[in-house]
This record gives sequence, C-alpha cells and structure tokens, in this order.
Amino acid sequence: MPIRAVRGATQLEVDEREHLLERVAELVKAVLHANDLSDEDFVSAIFTATPDIHSEFPAYAARLMGMADVPLICAQELDIAGAMPRVIRLMAHVETDLARDQVTHVYLHGAATLRRDLTHVYAKSDESTQG
Repeated sequence: MPIRAVRGATQLEVDEREHLLERVAELVKAVLHANDLSDEDFVSAIFTATPDIHSEFPAYAARLMGMADVPLICAQELDIAGAMPRVIRLMAHVETDLARDQVTHVYLHGAATLRRDLTHVYAKSDESTQG
C-alpha cells in the first residue's frame, strides 16, 4: 500500500494543557475523517509547536487516543518574527490508496488561514463555527 503524507495544523487560544490535548485530538480526528483513515493506517507522525507552547507534548494527545504503537515525535517550529502564535502542526505518514492529489490536509481554528495555496484542504476557522 502506498504511503502518503498528510498535513494539518491548529491554533490554541491559550497554552493550557487540557486545551492543547483537546485541540490536537480534534486535529488528528479531523485528519482521519477527511481521508477515510483509521488509527492503524498511521505509519508515523511528526508534531511541531511554535516556541510559545510549553504546557504539553502534542504527541501525547495521540497517545491518549490509543496510538500507543505509532512512532510519534515532537519538535519546535522556527521562531520567525511575525509568525502566527500558538500553532501546532502535524505531518502524518499514512498508508492509503488515495493519490497524492486526493489527500485532504486539515487546518483548524486560526490555522485555517495558513495554507490557502493547497487544492485539497479542509479548513475550519473559529469564525465559521459562530452563528
């Protein structure tokens, strides 16, 4: 089965542990749903966090979801002046029959504005949830 990379990101409102765990779990679930994947399709995943995040390792949220045997790693994003704050990014390597141009990348909350250049993106900002 082919291996594809799926990208995603979310933005935290505050750097608090429970909030981080909720937002990262939401991101992982959205990636799974948008690409018709299961936990067992994950080969590995890299989580990055902007330098202003200190409350928890983002990969821990995936562990809490049951991904105990998936290799996960966390890293820090570059500290670029003017970059969006409190952002967690995900690059998951998955087994899927989807062609590369069929993979749906997922950007949530404030991070929905990050990748408007991609053609297959699910973006859900905070504004789209307000009525």
